[in-house]
Amino acid sequence: MSTHAPIAIPADVRSRLKALRLLPRRASGAQGIGQHASRSRGAGLEFAQYRAYEPGDELRQIDWKLYARSDRFFVRESERESPVTVWLLVDATASAGQRDRAHPERTRLDHINATAACVVELALQQGDRFGLIAVNGDGVQVVAAGSGARQRDRIHLLLHRLRAQGDWPSADALRPVWERVQSTDLLVALGDGFDEAGTVLLERLAAARRDVMQVQILTADERDFPFTDGHRFRDPETSEELLGDGRAIRADYLARFAEAQAVLQARLQRGGIAHVVTHTDQPLDAPLRQLSGGAR
Repeated sequence: MSTHAPIAIPADVRSRLKALRLLPRRASGAQGIGQHASRSRGAGLEFAQYRAYEPGDELRQIDWKLYARSDRFFVRESERESPVTVWLLVDATASAGQRDRAHPERTRLDHINATAACVVELALQQGDRFGLIAVNGDGVQVVAAGSGARQRDRIHLLLHRLRAQGDWPSADALRPVWERVQSTDLLVALGDGFDEAGTVLLERLAAARRDVMQVQILTADERDFPFTDGHRFRDPETSEELLGDGRAIRADYLARFAEAQAVLQARLQRGGIAHVVTHTDQPLDAPLRQLSGGAR
């Protein structure tokens, strides 16, 4: 086992996490998370509701008495406690290395990793399985789904090893995502949300009935554009550069950035993907509170 220390979660954040839960919204079976009143519907123990028969349902679940009264097939659904598998999809491409002027000691990847550690804590305290898929210029790295404290250590180890580099892998290289993430799983994507390949992947996963949430992590500089003098702006993934006066281009940048964000939000909404935005100067649990099904 690694000698790396676990990724630090501030004590106040850890305390607030105890009141949160993440509930899959649209996965087949409507599974919830672990022990926190999370239910899957099926041939379980306690009667929950009726629903219309669908091809593939077991005949023994049909309520024949109700059929006799209504001349329609209905299936009896029951509830049972059922943990879910939570997958973290971490974008560690070159843009994850971006730093804010106010805090040059921290990168976007540092914030991504700490947010990932918070999601792991949620899954751990709620009795769920969890796994990690990380993408960068090295391709795709996977920690297979598991549970317990040792599983947390495995994920922290890979997060420690990640370096912000390269761009998104090819579609063929992303095959492990499809092999690992099942239709009843919850996938939480963490990254800047700027990569078209990443957005397309989330759209396709959602279209294939995976339950997908995106936490878009932006730097404070991207939000505020605090540059007031001549500056060389460089895209870390394409190496394209732009020389400009920060004060002169600030208004245009902010308008274009807001427009791009609105387009992305609308696109993800159409795809059925939950989307929240957070920034590197905000508390780690801020986006999780938005995604959470509520306090216990």
